[in-house]
Amino acid sequence: MKTGTMMVDRGGMTGMAASGIGTPMTTGTMPTTTNWMMVPRATIKMEKCSGGMKITCSCDDALACSMMQNLCTMLAGGMCSCCMMMNGMMVCCCNLTMGMCKIDMTDKGCVVTCTSGDAKCCEIIQACCDCMTCMLKDGCTCCVMMNNNPICCGCC
Repeated sequence: MKTGTMMVDRGGMTGMAASGIGTPMTTGTMPTTTNWMMVPRATIKMEKCSGGMKITCSCDDALACSMMQNLCTMLAGGMCSCCMMMNGMMVCCCNLTMGMCKIDMTDKGCVVTCTSGDAKCCEIIQACCDCMTCMLKDGCTCCVMMNNNPICCGCC
């Protein structure tokens, strides 16, 4: 049975602690806490558009859709990025910093449109779209994030 959400580990250690600098560790020690977050599961579609690309996230589950739309509303205006994962390992991460990203709500989710007026930046965005579309088609899972917070995860 497919539920409307996924569990994502938000990675509790950052900075110097993550690299092991300044934190003596002995073999066999484990972090005592985890930092998990429920993330809406969605069907993700990526396509080129004039000036950039569109990422469409749609949910059949009404609660997951509402959660995703609320996350989008709270995080709108920040950096959009997509992490492509296979078997739980990140394969590729595209930070769409070279364009402006806007979010439009739909009846089943949202559409993130990333565009740029600069021809070379548009070319980069569309190359990222081609790369991520191929990965989705070949079985990767995509986690769409705003301000490094996941708004939805899913596949095509």
